[in-house]
Amino acid sequence: MNVHRFAIGQSVILKGTIGMSHRPGTFRVTGRMPPRDNSPQYRIRNEEQRHERVVAENNLEEVNIGPF
Repeated sequence: MNVHRFAIGQSVILKGTIGMSHRPGTFRVTGRMPPRDNSPQYRIRNEEQRHERVVAENNLEEVNIGPF
């Protein structure tokens, strides 16, 4: 059984992948989806873009907010 690592509403960064076109930035998890190829899937959205993306968990990184 796969467990989703990221919560709905959590901020994440989309990892860069060769051949994958995307703009860098922070995304918000808007939904959890069933696994595909044993990897949990997520719907994510960037506030600057007007559409959601579906990505596998291994393409996401947690946003670390450190002390100021």
